[in-house]
Amino acid sequence: MASVPSLASSVNQRVSDALASALPEAGGADPLLRRSDRADFQANGILALAKKAKANPRELATTVVGSIPTGDLIKDIEVSGPGFLNITVSDRAIIETLAARAGDDRLGVPYAADAGTTVIDYAQPNVAKEMHVGHLRSAVIGAAMVEILEFTGEKVVRRHHIGDWGTQFGMLIQYLLEHPHELDHKSDAEVSGEEAMSNLNRLYKASRALFDSDEEFKTRARARVVDLQAGDEQTLALWQRFVDESKIYFYSVFDKLDMDIQDADVVGESGYNHMLVETCKLLEDSGVAVRSNGALCVFFDEYKGPDGNPTPLIVQKSDGGFGYAATDLSAIRDRVGNLKADTLIYVVDARQSLHFKMVFETARRAGWLNDGVKAVQLAFGTVLGKDGKPFKTREGETVRLVDLLDEAVERATSVVREKDKDRGFLSEQEIVENGLQVGIGAVKYADLSTSAARDYKFDLDQMVSLTGDTSVYLQYAYARIRSILRNAGDRSPVAHPELELAPAERALGLHLDQFGEVVTEAAAEHAPHKVAAYLYQLSSLFTTFYTECPVVKPEPELVVGENRLFLCDLTARTLSKGMSLLGIRTPERL
Repeated sequence: MASVPSLASSVNQRVSDALASALPEAGGADPLLRRSDRADFQANGILALAKKAKANPRELATTVVGSIPTGDLIKDIEVSGPGFLNITVSDRAIIETLAARAGDDRLGVPYAADAGTTVIDYAQPNVAKEMHVGHLRSAVIGAAMVEILEFTGEKVVRRHHIGDWGTQFGMLIQYLLEHPHELDHKSDAEVSGEEAMSNLNRLYKASRALFDSDEEFKTRARARVVDLQAGDEQTLALWQRFVDESKIYFYSVFDKLDMDIQDADVVGESGYNHMLVETCKLLEDSGVAVRSNGALCVFFDEYKGPDGNPTPLIVQKSDGGFGYAATDLSAIRDRVGNLKADTLIYVVDARQSLHFKMVFETARRAGWLNDGVKAVQLAFGTVLGKDGKPFKTREGETVRLVDLLDEAVERATSVVREKDKDRGFLSEQEIVENGLQVGIGAVKYADLSTSAARDYKFDLDQMVSLTGDTSVYLQYAYARIRSILRNAGDRSPVAHPELELAPAERALGLHLDQFGEVVTEAAAEHAPHKVAAYLYQLSSLFTTFYTECPVVKPEPELVVGENRLFLCDLTARTLSKGMSLLGIRTPERL
């Protein structure tokens, strides 16, 4: 079905038509319509147009107002200051617009006119290594952006660029070759993620100890790296065992995070090995990269290291080995050439910004990125402890992601149980299930409600709070609405455009109308925090509405009650859809 226009777009069109009538040479000019505290909207574009036409802005604004009909869409319009227009829409227009949205499964969110193909690189753990708190943000932010972009019509290709290659595998593979049963499982039963990680940890520690103490083993391990890079069959088979064991663990962690990771989307560093030599040749033959002391480098005047000196991008080391740059550039070639991407998004720690700036610039010089293909780093900040320092355990160790998620679920389950203690609404199974959804939702929302570029403090007490800007507050708002709808008896949600709205109804209605704009903006700017901020404001406005406008008790007049139930229902649907775009579930009962 066709997209449902928002109130903002309808008002914008009305003002734009009036501008074209009053000032024909300004046809198609942007009225610069904005939401306003003084009225529902304010049009700010007349000042610039008047200046361009050498006209008096207030006189032009008065002329424009005179040609805008009021009644159906616009209730009132007035000239303010030197030529601003303050516009109030009618109550009828609010409810009619929302009713049209309610009949649309997409809730009025338009498909992007210029939708294309985006490859998004996120959730990139390392093989044979434990996932820690530093892996959280890439996974959570990336998964939300996938949902938001797909909902706006973009074709999204997921890529999990896992660290599955490098010199450390020589040590691990050689040890496994000499101790062949170290990765064996105790039984044929399905292996847990914890067991898989335990196996890997044990083997890593043992091989590291031997590598550090036994020179002969160290020599054999280094030779094994050469065998791995040369594609030796036995060496690759043992390497694959490490990858497979790690995937059991990775997928168990992603499952805790309520994230769906498909095997086909996991294309690690090794997936581009066959392209590295050709990538280097293309860069060298084109003059983009040059040899310097035996290494293949790309030089930049604009990018400098911490010492202020220009920093080269080393594509191939002097010993012939390939660095991250060669792999990342080969991945760009694959994603643009084979996957036909228009946009590449890298959800990667902000501390890697210099590397990606140089990689993207190199790809532009080589012609792999151009006006039709853009690459962006969705850079994220650091997860901090309550003390404002990087999040560590009391012993100073990096926090295991599994421990962090388990604690969040445990804390949330306690909150759900305590809240239900005097009511007894929930079964034990519901308490456990809701605790899981609330705990994981709390972790995700704390991350996503902060602009990705900013650091944020990981404070579980705050995250699972029933008040304030938390996912729990949003989930309880949703559950409350579902309860209201269940207890409405024989009354149903019905829109009544003929009614005059109370201030809290108007405020809620106007905010509901913005959902499509916010999702569109979040997709275009790669900013999931804008969706989170919108949902928090929606929940707050609903709380005010519910306090000031009786829905079920005391029972209002029939049409008033039906209209309020309609606003409740649309709020619940918007909350549910918005939360799902952030990867957060909304329990029906809490």
